[in-house]
Amino acid sequence: MTLTSDPAPLPVEPPAGCPFDPPAQFARLRTEEPISRISLADGSWAWLATRYADIRAILGDPRFSSDTTLPGYPLSGMTGGASTENRGFIRMDPPEHTRLRRMVTREFMVKRVEALRPEVQRITDELCDEMSRAHAAGEPVDLVEALALPVPSLVISLLLGVPYEDHTIFQRLTGTLLSRTVSEAERDVARGELRDYLHQLVSAKEAEPGDDILSRLIVEQERPGEITHDDVVAFAALLLVAGHETTANMIGLSALTLMRDQASADRLRAEPGLIRGAVEELLRYHSIIRNGPRRVATEDVEVGGRLIRAGEGVVAAVPSANRDETVFADPDRLDVCRPNAQHHVAFGYGIHQCLGQALARVELQVVIGTLLRRFPGLRPAVPVEEIPFRTDMAIYGCHALPVTW
Repeated sequence: MTLTSDPAPLPVEPPAGCPFDPPAQFARLRTEEPISRISLADGSWAWLATRYADIRAILGDPRFSSDTTLPGYPLSGMTGGASTENRGFIRMDPPEHTRLRRMVTREFMVKRVEALRPEVQRITDELCDEMSRAHAAGEPVDLVEALALPVPSLVISLLLGVPYEDHTIFQRLTGTLLSRTVSEAERDVARGELRDYLHQLVSAKEAEPGDDILSRLIVEQERPGEITHDDVVAFAALLLVAGHETTANMIGLSALTLMRDQASADRLRAEPGLIRGAVEELLRYHSIIRNGPRRVATEDVEVGGRLIRAGEGVVAAVPSANRDETVFADPDRLDVCRPNAQHHVAFGYGIHQCLGQALARVELQVVIGTLLRRFPGLRPAVPVEEIPFRTDMAIYGCHALPVTW
């Protein structure tokens, strides 16, 4: 296998004119150099894995660590630096990762999440009613602002016991933390603001617990001494940010994709039983996390014929894995009836696989089904070229999506 002498920057931009596709370089790398070197913002370098099999091997191998404090970990703005402060269990390895994750696993089990489906439907219906009223009054409707952001924000606020009137605070701070264009100093300020907000929230729940995830962590884990106040704050930060940002962007991209693919939209409208499978295909097709997940080798490991040495970082290009032609036939085509779409790695793989994936699936299924049913004429109100895509963010999507019907 050949090796490029000078590491290139991590590919993040979609091809010109193809906003739904991952960076074009991934297709070449999968064939010519599936494990290649990339340069990082801090002047260091890491390995970039682009093949499905290699990425599953890395994410499933305990010799690749998620611990951001280890030397060689490929840090980014999203990882929050090497500090141990409030880093959350996703930046840890077993046994501590296992111990902490188990404390909230039951909250996101499929049966428990399915019980939330009527509430997610109610929230979606109410927001769609507001969209209808605005449209009837001749007001512009931005699908991101009107539906894609509020649904997951309302749901995660409900689950965590966060006052929804505070949602603009965490959406603003999350936007800063996930931006690829702001300075590290600006990120540090945003981290501090979010930490202070959540510290006050957790303190209020310690004084008067309610019926929510954070309160149960306080009563069942913090009071017996299993975790600390700061641990609860870290849980809150992780669940709050992860619980709305990714799903919101998937809703926007999925809606736009189906607006531009009338045949698929009509098929799902006629056969709503296909929507669950279509959601898996949309997750595969979009893979909105464009620069990770990331790991560092704790010992020498051979992957795909390449020796990765202890202390060397790895970036797993999930969007590339989900477009791997050796796994998914005609991978650049959306096929809402694709038989193996559920094998995607959009939620990661291995012990760090997304904790909230069942919730994300329910939210996507409900919102997409409702949009197809209630707004059969839904279409972009501006040319696609004028839609502001999130090329400046670590999580891809649309900043805004003007629609009409």
